[in-house]
Amino acid sequence: MALVAGVDSSTQSCKVVIRDAETGALVRSGRAAHPDGTEVDPRAWWEALRQAIAEAGGLDDVAAVAVAGQQHGMVCLDEAGEVVRPALLWNDTRSAAAARDLVEELGGGEVGGRAWAEAVGSVPVASFTVTKLRWLARHEPENAARVAAVCLPHDWLTWRLGGATGLDALRTDRGDASGTGYWSPSTGEYRPDLLERAFGRVPVLPAVLGPAEVAGRLPGGAPLGPGTGDNAAAAFGVGAVAGDVVVSIGTSGTVFSVADTPAADPSGTVAGFADATGRYLPLVCTLNAARVLDAAAAMLGVGLDELAKLALGAPAGADGLVMVPYLEGERTPNRPLATGAVHGLTLRTSTPGHLARAAVEGMLCALADGLDALLAQGATANRIILVGGGARSEAVRRIAPEVFGCPVLVPEPGEYVADGAARQAAWVVQGGAEPPVWSAGESREYAGSAVPAIREQYARARDLILDRPAG
Repeated sequence: MALVAGVDSSTQSCKVVIRDAETGALVRSGRAAHPDGTEVDPRAWWEALRQAIAEAGGLDDVAAVAVAGQQHGMVCLDEAGEVVRPALLWNDTRSAAAARDLVEELGGGEVGGRAWAEAVGSVPVASFTVTKLRWLARHEPENAARVAAVCLPHDWLTWRLGGATGLDALRTDRGDASGTGYWSPSTGEYRPDLLERAFGRVPVLPAVLGPAEVAGRLPGGAPLGPGTGDNAAAAFGVGAVAGDVVVSIGTSGTVFSVADTPAADPSGTVAGFADATGRYLPLVCTLNAARVLDAAAAMLGVGLDELAKLALGAPAGADGLVMVPYLEGERTPNRPLATGAVHGLTLRTSTPGHLARAAVEGMLCALADGLDALLAQGATANRIILVGGGARSEAVRRIAPEVFGCPVLVPEPGEYVADGAARQAAWVVQGGAEPPVWSAGESREYAGSAVPAIREQYARARDLILDRPAG
């Protein structure tokens, strides 16, 4: 039995799964925590990966490995391959002004947005690597001067696993490259002109590989897959095909679909990413997702299971209580300096159940706005697949159909990002034009009638929120 390993190096932790290359059956797994924060030394990811690999029983018996990771993070290396400064992660919003400047420089407003969307499929926001490089050049010129190469979290880990030291050995894939802001999914090429505009020059960039190409080898000789970004890996891991919409509720919230043609939304709401199979992955991202549930549970002094019970015990719409969940600023809509708010607080709604319900509904309404934007760009929603840590909440599962207005399919809990990476590793081993077909696990469908009032009252409250810090 040939085994393959898949890695998910996410914002909060590193997960490793070892699976049967033929069937996808789970053999063993491991995990380790990452430090908190929006700025992290990449060496912490390496130590967590080593711990997770050890807990999973090592890689000596695997035929291939692939790494999926959080998108957009800026990893800067000097000429010796050493990390220049801690990586700025996707949820670090300090480059919001840089994003606005870059759009202005290409014409501003709709003109600038269209120019960026046509060039790289997406309009810059604070999450994207290109904006972080502009911030670095403007605010830390001494560090910027030391940068010889720029890569993404999963690129760096793949490079380290292969034992490479030369910067010319850096490799990436279409899915993660499409989130940088200087690689075009439609042409399959970097845009060095945009990178030079942002950073002032063009450092070494990882070579972009196809879905099943070899990015390097472990010391024992096993090949390394090209890896990909976490959303592309999740779509691959859950078996999404054209016409599927995946709603992933993790640290961030994402709504994305598999498509046969690239997207280019000049408003910037939909990011025109690539996927892990050679297709495309139009995507909407919110900064606030599962942590909204964590925050509500902390405010109420309960665990997540009790929060779900409280929410399900309150009426749909929470009698008009609305939570706008911009707890860490927001990316969609692009309000990086905004803060969250609770509207409709009355004596009647001042109960734990109402607040719990408002938190779940607010988080789901923000994702439903993303679904609307995706459909407006021509996406097809034959079915909605709900995944991620937040999807384990019974309240989220049961309330989602009321907010989305259609049934949702919830696969059994799993590490879909790591699974997608493992499936890619199996593809590298087996070769061929198409990836291996692994048997799908059990899924449960949740249905319910749409409750229009939930979206309507949320929209009214959402539009009161301004892009500025409290006070």
